[in-house]
Amino acid sequence: MPHKPNRQHPATVAAQALGWVDDATRSVTPPLYPSTTFERNTDLSYHAGRCYSRADNPTYDQACAVLNALEGGADSRLFASGMAAAVCVLQALQPGDHVVAPRVMYWALRAYMQDVGVRAGLTFDFVDNGDADAWQRHMQPGKTKLIWLETPANPDWQITDIAAVARAAHDIGAVVAVDNTVATPLLTRPIDFGADIVMHSATKYLNGHSDVLAGTLTCAKKDAFWEQVCKQHKSGGAVLGVFETWLLLRGMRTLSLRVERASTNAMTLARHFENHPEIEQVQYPGLESHIGHDIAKRQMTGGFGGMLSIRVKGGTERAVAFHNACHLFKRATSLGGVESLIEHRASVEGPTSPVPGDLLRLSVGIENIDDLIADIETALADTK
Repeated sequence: MPHKPNRQHPATVAAQALGWVDDATRSVTPPLYPSTTFERNTDLSYHAGRCYSRADNPTYDQACAVLNALEGGADSRLFASGMAAAVCVLQALQPGDHVVAPRVMYWALRAYMQDVGVRAGLTFDFVDNGDADAWQRHMQPGKTKLIWLETPANPDWQITDIAAVARAAHDIGAVVAVDNTVATPLLTRPIDFGADIVMHSATKYLNGHSDVLAGTLTCAKKDAFWEQVCKQHKSGGAVLGVFETWLLLRGMRTLSLRVERASTNAMTLARHFENHPEIEQVQYPGLESHIGHDIAKRQMTGGFGGMLSIRVKGGTERAVAFHNACHLFKRATSLGGVESLIEHRASVEGPTSPVPGDLLRLSVGIENIDDLIADIETALADTK
């Protein structure tokens, strides 16, 4: 049962996981329910309203309640991955529906839209994240049904004005979904700015320990479109396992500490290397030089996140060599864990990537900041 009152600071909500205590044992750590099925009564009803684990497992309840509280949402669903969550939103659309999405975004979802999405009968326009007028120009009344936002956007961390886009989208009856993976609900709550659905690759910051594959969706209200999303979630089967759900909730309990430390570290790194003679550009929304900084200040509270990118002088060859020379920053895909990662994004995304070859994406962890700065400085010096 949850502790009252419920209107608490997000850090308290996350750390306490709403203060729920198991009624049967009084344990403060939630139990797992591995059962895949639940007994039916002789009158053909279900005693606790649960039938089959795909949609009804009680292990999901607390994690979803915490997500609702953090995002200010009405309902949440857990998925086997962030991609499964995002795809579920697309699957709730009808053939012929039009979608507007960012030109620079998570590459796997963009590839899915351009391939499977098109073959499913959807049409897409891709626009610049930071151009609110471009978003509106590409909305087609009567045809555009979904606006997909990602802010800050991977990997140049462009910022989209959620409120401005949401107003225009709602004028034509379109749903606004926001990938909030990078900002997390501690820095941005998209629903407060008019979003209808919030998505997370919960593999990243929500879990935060690089040991769970998970995705989430949270809605502002339980409307007809959300009903379609829930139907796809239940029938599609890409649900989260109960142990992974338990690990996800465990991870969310340290979310506030991790996001605060990563954001502070990222800002310090960005400022340190912004005018470095071996760096062409630092891309981080916390910097005044970032093109989306003013919007970021309006819709991000408490920091600008732990993700930044640097463009190294010397082109692709130097960037790869620098990437290989780092030691504390591990050469690995993903983000949002306690450890710092570095990635040559263009080579990961392949020949169709819009990412320049000199760009390196950094997921800044919670290590000592002086050690992280020294690792980058040494790698730059070694590849000069």
